[in-house]
Amino acid sequence: MCLVFLCDEKERELGRQQAPGSCPCCGGKVEAMDVDIKWTFCFLTICHNIKRRYSCTLCSKRLEMYN
Repeated sequence: MCLVFLCDEKERELGRQQAPGSCPCCGGKVEAMDVDIKWTFCFLTICHNIKRRYSCTLCSKRLEMYN
């Protein structure tokens, strides 16, 4: 018996803009990027999320926001 799962995660960049603040590691500018994430299972969309990710333009480190 052979069972194959076809799961896939696709990311698509929607836009970028400069965010306030500076990188805590190198002091570079922070950039906000909106990303559209789509999870599919057997070619059917399961989940569809839009998230905002922050990164440094100088050292390319991914930054996280804590409240």
